[in-house]
Amino acid sequence: MGALSGPRQAAVGPHGTNTHSKEPPLREVQPDAIREYGAIRFRSDYHYSLFEYYRSAKIWTQLERAGIGVSGTVLDAGCGGGGVTVSFAEESKYAVGLDLVDRFTDAGERLAKERGIANVSFVQGDGLSLPFRPDYFDLVLSHSVIEHVDSPEDYLRECFRVLRPGGVLFLSTPPYYSSAGSHLARLKIPIPYQLLLPRRWAFQLNFYLAREHPSWLEQQGESNSCRMAAARGTTKEDDLLQRVTVSRVRRWLGSSGFQVLREKRQVSGFFARHVPGFLRRFLERNRYTQSVVYSNLEYLLMKPETPAQPTASSTTEKDRWVQV
Repeated sequence: MGALSGPRQAAVGPHGTNTHSKEPPLREVQPDAIREYGAIRFRSDYHYSLFEYYRSAKIWTQLERAGIGVSGTVLDAGCGGGGVTVSFAEESKYAVGLDLVDRFTDAGERLAKERGIANVSFVQGDGLSLPFRPDYFDLVLSHSVIEHVDSPEDYLRECFRVLRPGGVLFLSTPPYYSSAGSHLARLKIPIPYQLLLPRRWAFQLNFYLAREHPSWLEQQGESNSCRMAAARGTTKEDDLLQRVTVSRVRRWLGSSGFQVLREKRQVSGFFARHVPGFLRRFLERNRYTQSVVYSNLEYLLMKPETPAQPTASSTTEKDRWVQV
């Protein structure tokens, strides 16, 4: 991998070495880089942030196609290692990454320092009670987060609150009944065990196979979080709290106040390659099967340009707001 032009400098290769050949702009999706860093993403939080950093170009693509610029303030509401936050800081006025668990100190902060990016900060906090004042951010990013929160409605309400009128929320989440949405490793023999077993059993089976029969799984080595946990002699908690479906997302959005600018449903590779078009279209229209067919749901949501309705904020609320 090479050094990125402009502010992107000292690109770090997958084995921790700096390289110096010129790379295309990050806003161009680089499948080879995504595959390379994806294969080692669970080596450490830092390596996962590198994977997020390169994968963020896919979000850029969706925003650009919709004509949405990124020049103001950005909140990554569930930033994980912080790679996406760092990527967006390179083009925006200021970017903030927030996560409930501090995975970013040795990841996103390190990545920002390596690339000489100063207009970024990270905050440990709860997405259900964002520590920012209302109407502040121009863009909020939520990539594979909403399935991990206790209350999707409250999470969306908080994203709505901190966005300025006319601001946009990018929301991406995989349906639970797809292979991606269950957050379980796929078997080499395509048996959809997430559909056949209760969640608790499916998760336990996933960890058992990662520990005892890793060769049965499609994801190997450092691309499999359960395999890495088993190799380290640790356990992994199931942090999937919501079984996302198309209809549930619609219900959550219906009470959020957001205006839907664009919805994109991505058909999984299996159904795209192996299922005849007429049958796939039928399954997509059927509310009971569509969440199996789709591997990802993406939304561009706008906070309507309505006259400001000032509301009194308590002293306690103001005390928890972070100045950015």
